[in-house]
Amino acid sequence: MADWVTISSLATAGGTLVLAVATFSSVRSANRSARVAELSLLTGLRPVLIPTKDDDPVETVRFGDGQALHVPAHGAAVVATDVVYLGLGLRNGGSGLGVIHGWRAEPRDLDRVRDRPELDSFHRQQIDIYIPAGDTGNWLGALRDPADPDYRPVREAVETGESLVLDLLYGDHEGGQRTIVRFSLAPWPADEAEFDASARRVTVLRYWNIDRQDPR
Repeated sequence: MADWVTISSLATAGGTLVLAVATFSSVRSANRSARVAELSLLTGLRPVLIPTKDDDPVETVRFGDGQALHVPAHGAAVVATDVVYLGLGLRNGGSGLGVIHGWRAEPRDLDRVRDRPELDSFHRQQIDIYIPAGDTGNWLGALRDPADPDYRPVREAVETGESLVLDLLYGDHEGGQRTIVRFSLAPWPADEAEFDASARRVTVLRYWNIDRQDPR
């Protein structure tokens, strides 16, 4: 004779198990959908700073003390007097507004070119610099204090025509997705004489993600 109490208990347990599995799958699917939506949102906000293109216009950057630099397309400009002035043309290849938070410069060292710089080594931007999505802009910075540990090495590299490394720390307009981009500023090719000695040819060396997993 069938034990209906046992059968009923087993049926209830089975139903509960099926409901639990269905709930787990639903929650997992919802989490996956939320994650996809979050990634899509972040992608829409993400800037990607790159050098300007060869056919972009020359940028003129002006400092508060009256110094002006003429930055060629796909290039930068550096001048060393008592102050080391640096200017860089930028293009935002991403889909979000880019905001530059800080910068650092040093002579190029091939042994350390792949080492990610420490965040506390960056100079803070005195003004916010915004690079619109899909558009061009520029960056400028200056080393004015001889006591700054970066001042003498960078000034000597500029005076002798050596290559520089320039790191920019930037993120989206919400303050997230911080990224470091490393540029090489090399002497302009001698056969392109339309630019003066201040001109530098710019190449991207590396990107590092700060607030999300690095793909490399």
